[in-house]
Formats: sequence, structure tokens, C-alpha cells
Amino acid sequence: MLHAMIVDDEAPARSELKYLLEETGRVDAVTEASSAREAVEKLMEGRPDVLFLDVSMPKTNGMQLAEALHKLKNPPAVVFVTAYSEYALEAFDVDAVDYLMKPVETDRLEKALDKVQARTKPSAPAHTSVERIPVEKSGRKVLVPIDQIRYIEAKDDYSCIYTDTDRYLSTISLAQLESKLSPHGFFRVHRGYIVNLEYVEDVEVVSSGILQLGINGIEGKKISVSRRRVVQLKRALGL
Repeated sequence: MLHAMIVDDEAPARSELKYLLEETGRVDAVTEASSAREAVEKLMEGRPDVLFLDVSMPKTNGMQLAEALHKLKNPPAVVFVTAYSEYALEAFDVDAVDYLMKPVETDRLEKALDKVQARTKPSAPAHTSVERIPVEKSGRKVLVPIDQIRYIEAKDDYSCIYTDTDRYLSTISLAQLESKLSPHGFFRVHRGYIVNLEYVEDVEVVSSGILQLGINGIEGKKISVSRRRVVQLKRALGL
């Protein structure tokens, strides 16, 4: 999941883009700024993964802000969102990830997010510590291979990790597990569930229009999919 910042001097434009980003199910936090100065102040509080940046703004414009950010050692990704096409070449001079024209279309926004995630995804290390997850079982620590995990469920202050034969408790939060396991084919289908896509056996549309997933090796278990995550899940499953 991405943390995004929208920088635009027009409040309705910020609200519309925030709505579209939240609908994709790929952004878990959206910060807003109405000027380049406000954006810089908020960047000092915490760096987002991507800035959705308008070009035409009073005083310091979006292009000037992007040029300044481009000089940083680890700048956030920049996607320009503007009504003006003539700045496209300048945008890529400052290494912008994409250039969207207003009004923003959902399909184009999805493609821009694909590029952002490709840019921000860390390089795979030579070896990784997440091939096994430490869990609690009968008062002792057990290391569960991630390829045995069917799904994970949030339970109070714990995460319940399910294999085809057992259930384990982990003190690692669902958000931390999502970050560690996403590169390994796991998907956050709901605020309370992560599933291993390799073990998704069937996808069912129930009467209310909600998708439910059947998990191979877990008889009788159906996991509901958040409406906001349906489009991305279908893409991940090739549906």
C-alpha cells in the first residue's frame, strides 16, 4: 500500500483525486497540501511514496517543487496531474513517473500507480528473512514457511496465521505482514485479511455483490473482499 500526497491549490481537485485514489484500494494514506510551501512543511513530517502534483499554482509552481525534490537523495515519486499538456517534456526532465491530464480517468490512474509501485518497490535482497514467519504455538516460538500459509486474519492485538493443518498466533501486525509478504504473492483483500493468492480456489459473487474467496485446504472458509480492493484483486488473479 502506498502513502500519497496531493499538491493542488484547488480544493475540489484535491477531493476528487483523493476519492479516486481511495477507490483503487492501493493507497492507505492520503495527505493534502494547497501549495508548494505547505507540501514542503508536510514532507518534513514524513515522506510519502508519491506526490500527485499540479503544475499551475501560485508562487512556487509544481515544476519548481519537483525540480527541488529531484535533488534529494531519496525523493518521493512524482506524478503530475494538470490541465496543461505543454509541460510534459519538462516533467520527465525532473524524472516524473507519469503525467496525467485532468479530469483524471480511473484506468490512467491505475497505470500511474503501477509505475509508482515499480519505482518504489525495493530491490530483492540476495536472501530474505521473510521466507519464514515467527509465530507462537503452545508457549514456544515456531518458524512457519510462508509458502505453507493459506491466509492471515486480524484478531484483537494478534494476527492468526492459517496453514492447511494448523493455526498460529503472531504479534506482528497485519500491516507489517502485508509489507513483508506482498512480494511473495500475498494480497490484502480486506482490512482484516491477507490471502496467499496461490491458494485461492474459487471466487464467488454473493447476492449483495460482494466477492468471496474459497481457500484451498481450508474447507468451509469464505473470505469477503473489500469493494475497494476488488479491481486490484481481479487484476492480480488475471480475472
